[in-house]
Amino acid sequence: MPDDATRPDPVFAAFCQAGLWPGLGRTLAEALSQAGIRGPEEVTADRLGELPRVGALRAQRLVSSWIGAGTTYQVARLVVPVGLSARLAGRAVDLLGDQAAQLLVDDPWRLLELPEVRIGDADRFAVATVPGVRREDPRRGRALVAHVLSRAARDGHTMLPAAMLVSALDAEGVPDPAGAVSAACETGMVVAGTDPDGGTVLALARFAMAEDGVAEAIARLMATARQIGEPGDVKEAAGDLDDTQRGAVTAALTHGVSVLTGGPGTGKSRTVEALVRVCARRDVRIALAAPTGRAAKRLEELTGATASTIHRLLGAHGRGEEDRGGGRFDYGTLVFSRGEGWPLDADVVVVDETSMLDAELAVALLEACADGTHLLLVGDPAQLPSIGAGRVLADIVESGAVPVTELTTLYRQAEGGAIARLATCVRDGRLPPVDSPDREVVVVPAAGSAQACHRVVQLVTDSIPRALGIDPADVQVVTPVHRGPAGTAELNRALKARLNPGRGTVNGFDPGDRVVATANHLDAEPFGFANGEIGVVTAAGSGQVTVEFTSGPAKVSGKALSDLMHGWAITVHRAQGSEWPAVVVVLPPEAGGMLSRPLVYTALTRAQRHLSIVHAAGPVLARAVREVGSRPRRTRLRELVRGGVEA
Repeated sequence: MPDDATRPDPVFAAFCQAGLWPGLGRTLAEALSQAGIRGPEEVTADRLGELPRVGALRAQRLVSSWIGAGTTYQVARLVVPVGLSARLAGRAVDLLGDQAAQLLVDDPWRLLELPEVRIGDADRFAVATVPGVRREDPRRGRALVAHVLSRAARDGHTMLPAAMLVSALDAEGVPDPAGAVSAACETGMVVAGTDPDGGTVLALARFAMAEDGVAEAIARLMATARQIGEPGDVKEAAGDLDDTQRGAVTAALTHGVSVLTGGPGTGKSRTVEALVRVCARRDVRIALAAPTGRAAKRLEELTGATASTIHRLLGAHGRGEEDRGGGRFDYGTLVFSRGEGWPLDADVVVVDETSMLDAELAVALLEACADGTHLLLVGDPAQLPSIGAGRVLADIVESGAVPVTELTTLYRQAEGGAIARLATCVRDGRLPPVDSPDREVVVVPAAGSAQACHRVVQLVTDSIPRALGIDPADVQVVTPVHRGPAGTAELNRALKARLNPGRGTVNGFDPGDRVVATANHLDAEPFGFANGEIGVVTAAGSGQVTVEFTSGPAKVSGKALSDLMHGWAITVHRAQGSEWPAVVVVLPPEAGGMLSRPLVYTALTRAQRHLSIVHAAGPVLARAVREVGSRPRRTRLRELVRGGVEA
């Protein structure tokens, strides 16, 4: 047994293993004690120079990065001794800034502002940090108000009825719920409002402001729009469209905000392409965007016009960077250069896959549209709603305040015929037998999760490449769950073993690994990356990986490494907004409780040329498609848009 003199400091060890020391990879972290570096006071250039493959220059850089991580280490000294993950220290500094440690000592329940922290964790932290603190502390009640609303936001709600919030506070032992609500409102983090029936609702200020901003911007754009071109322009440039599609183009050229919806194969992209042609004839500036890099690339291919992600269109950047243009516009966790003070240089803005728009991204987009801009929102409300809070597309459609064109005629028969037909049936709540002699759609039954995992690996590595000539690099596995034998974690482990075996050079990643981002890191050099982007590792070493995303390369190190996961298998939510030549959808038994029509529909519509469905969910699948629609979200936007435009 090592004595105390040779045992690594537990906080230091946890800090290093968590990847919080920039430039220090897992291999070097494990070798620190061999060089006599067991605590902060032993971090010197001389000792670091004794590590494998660490020269004098790199040793100096590691010392500098260690000093730079000092504020994070101060927080780690608070959270690690009470059994919390050292990674929380990095999150806390990102959220609270360089004074995070002192802020947490002053008010330990501010730890609840981190989404991964539970109430019990914060209570334990408070007891360890502030001697004599009690559960009746008013700081606890105030923090729990925001925490309950934040937890609701993770389920998509932008507000809660006051009675529901008070009930949640009662359940957590808050002695004066009404006082806690008043205290939270006084901080400005929480605001009170009324629902259409006159009841009191409470919301985090960031989401209330976002929905207010969306409604105000829609009213402004509707009021300031002027007709673009002449009626004959649409007929000349869009003669190959049907009447409904031409009507959508006309609406986009007439109104400040309009919506185009429809399932796969109904011609949404052809309609947008015709709008691009009309704008080109009239020298009208048009900007095309989508929430994900793959969706933007697809939009570009289908229309022949340049497209980008919404983040890049708006000049997204990290909080530590200098502004890249006319100003800095903050929307919750998002920071953009484009906004009301420096709007987009476009007369027409088209955004695809808008079912993915949450309230904060939507307000950033709309406020960046100058007076007179025409905004066309293209999407499919039958898909899953956004990961973030809100139901923007559905609320705008249901408001009845802007023109909505729904395409229903199924045109895509030769390409994507079987996939489109199946998706259309599921969209309508039916799960028919698969009829696909050309094997465009294949159903592979499995007798449980373990067998489902085996079938998936077999399909990706052998059956699909051999029978259809589709390379494994063009096959994406999609599953509803993270855990279990057929969840993302186990599927990625099995697929890596077959497709790109390796020891995990940096944080478990090797060159050739497919990865997916689980958070925004827009400041990563040189191009940054956004939550949900998928890429391939091209280099790994010295505590850093380089990932080639659709939008460009990014060097990932330090805390950002923990926000990458292997991406051969991803959840349905992360797959939304992207398409692949071939998709394997796996439906294991443990997914039964979360299956719904929007989830199944979204999963099926990720495939372009081939869809394999590994079915182990039993009869619950048909029942979910038939009976389980979108889970209700509590939002204010529908009424706000209706009232704003009517006013």
